[in-house]
Amino acid sequence: MTHDPNRLPETNWGAWQSRPFHRQYLMTQASRLFDFFEASSLNPKGGFFELSDDGQPLSPENSVRQVHVTTRMIHCATIGSLIGRPGSDEIVDHGMRYLWEKHRDQRHGGYVWSLDDDGYVDDSKQAYGHAFVLLAGASAKLVGHPLADQVIADATEVIEKRFWDKKVGAVREEFGNDWRQISTYRGQNSNMHLTEALMAAYEATGEAEYLKKATKIADLIINRNAAKLDYRVAEHFHEDWSLNKDYLGSEMFRPAGTTPGHALEWSRLLFQLFVLCCKEHSWMTESARGLFRQAIELGWDKVHGGFFYTLDWNNQPIMREKLWWPVAEAIGAAAYIGAYDKDDYYQVWYRKLWDFAENHVIDHERGGWHSELTEQLVPTSRLFVGKPDLYHALQACLIPLYPVTGSLTHGIIEADHPKRL
Repeated sequence: MTHDPNRLPETNWGAWQSRPFHRQYLMTQASRLFDFFEASSLNPKGGFFELSDDGQPLSPENSVRQVHVTTRMIHCATIGSLIGRPGSDEIVDHGMRYLWEKHRDQRHGGYVWSLDDDGYVDDSKQAYGHAFVLLAGASAKLVGHPLADQVIADATEVIEKRFWDKKVGAVREEFGNDWRQISTYRGQNSNMHLTEALMAAYEATGEAEYLKKATKIADLIINRNAAKLDYRVAEHFHEDWSLNKDYLGSEMFRPAGTTPGHALEWSRLLFQLFVLCCKEHSWMTESARGLFRQAIELGWDKVHGGFFYTLDWNNQPIMREKLWWPVAEAIGAAAYIGAYDKDDYYQVWYRKLWDFAENHVIDHERGGWHSELTEQLVPTSRLFVGKPDLYHALQACLIPLYPVTGSLTHGIIEADHPKRL
């Protein structure tokens, strides 16, 4: 009898997530990530350092703080507080104060992209950054930070007034410091992360408008675009939201072609949105499954393993580097979808992904996860220098441990206080 690689043998059928050893393994990996990032990232002058491969601050004399780094660390420290990691609340406070007092532009409003000890480095206002500001505020509210409500209200007002395009149900991309238009570019990446943040804001406040906006974005990016492109997520659009297949931008934030990692990220977010929307929109789960399977089929390197970073529109690799975050997002998606769909396929891939992370991505010697591997799985740093952040890997470790009834933070609270939700 031929073995089906997408089926589990009867002798090893049970989900890893229910096994005590695996659960201990996940929490151990999460703890090691916290150990690597928390203490070394804390900049005594405010904000957070980005770290080298061995966990030392990059440019410690006058570090540039980017808003997505500040806000992601706030979010992760909130997770640390919710699961009971000592020291987390001080890190939340450290980040929130820097966000409110330094990143926030008190003259023109909004939050600048980056600054150092001498002032603004890049004073533009990016939708991507503002999505993470809202996420940080929503997360901080869950641990009772005194600035959380102010940040949520301020970010919500700026997004509504400056970024939100009511005609299409998505956000415009970027503006100058005084809100002059920088470009007519429209992108899915900022809208994807805003979907994540809007769901978090809904969970933190109970305000339905956040969920309505998240649904509109998902409908535009996935239901009206990706679904018609064989579940490949279009990254770049013209001002009228027509597809721009020829766009060439930043390899890090706006790479050409399609990015399998974003399809994997969307697959989890769609299932999460489906749950929060009272399971009303069946297209969300259909799309989530389609995105996951297509990303595996097209993006996974069948020779060496790992996900190619980008593909062209003929589904051939453009950038053959294997980054840490698509693997992390695939793990979270496989765990989330697999909790609802008892198809062996998701459990098979959940195990395969963790095998790959354990053997190639986790840096057992120095800590953290290698941010980038070559096609042949050798650590490199062509795109990323050092170990950029805690956000993706931490959520991969913890999503499988908690109820999939919303976001990770919601699941942690539900597991600890089921009667209070």
